[in-house]
Amino acid sequence: MNPKSKKDCSACSMLEHSHLGQCSRQSLSEMGPRHSNRFKKGQILFFEGNRPNGLFCVGKGTLKLYKTGSTGKEQIIRLVFPGDILGYRALIADEPYSATAEALEEGEACIITRDEFQSLLDQNPAFSQTLLKALCQDLGIMRDRLLQMAQKSVRERLAETLLLLLETGEKHQPIQPFGDRWIIPINLPREDLANIAGTSTETVIRLLTEFKNEGLVETVGKQTHILDRKELRRVAGM
Repeated sequence: MNPKSKKDCSACSMLEHSHLGQCSRQSLSEMGPRHSNRFKKGQILFFEGNRPNGLFCVGKGTLKLYKTGSTGKEQIIRLVFPGDILGYRALIADEPYSATAEALEEGEACIITRDEFQSLLDQNPAFSQTLLKALCQDLGIMRDRLLQMAQKSVRERLAETLLLLLETGEKHQPIQPFGDRWIIPINLPREDLANIAGTSTETVIRLLTEFKNEGLVETVGKQTHILDRKELRRVAGM
């Protein structure tokens, strides 16, 4: 990553959206200014299996976290947004990264070293509790994904994926209906949609055409618009 400028964590504009917001301003200031590193679309921040050296704090841009199967196929675990932190599970467990982080667009991230991260945990009980809660939520998400893959049809999984992308975007920025439609703010290629839904790119293309013919969605350029959110939830079994 290319360094852009130095920033003080205690004055970061994304602090209110981050788990680091549970830390005292004093403990953040004691770490000193750090470089905000730029990354390009398609750039890898870290690879699955590598040892962690620090915590990544995303200030700008969206990334995907994915695991690679024995056949080389990706399985996207979750998406990462500005304000999110990456790598804390590997640091806490003292294990290699369990997934790869790849940029979906240009952005910026800062790095907090292993020692600095440990110091923040020691000095800020609220921060430690927030990360413990986040780890439990991650386990719940993985459990739900396993049930989804085992019990739902591909059609249901794709409908749920589209809704989850919309709802994930809503958590990070207010989304209002645009006329008679909801615009998914995350523009993923069909291959990535297939990786999340656990199917092939060809199947995703076919099902999106079906959804379009049924008046559920519409594609405009690279964007996907949801036309009937209630009916899509019914299709997803949500």
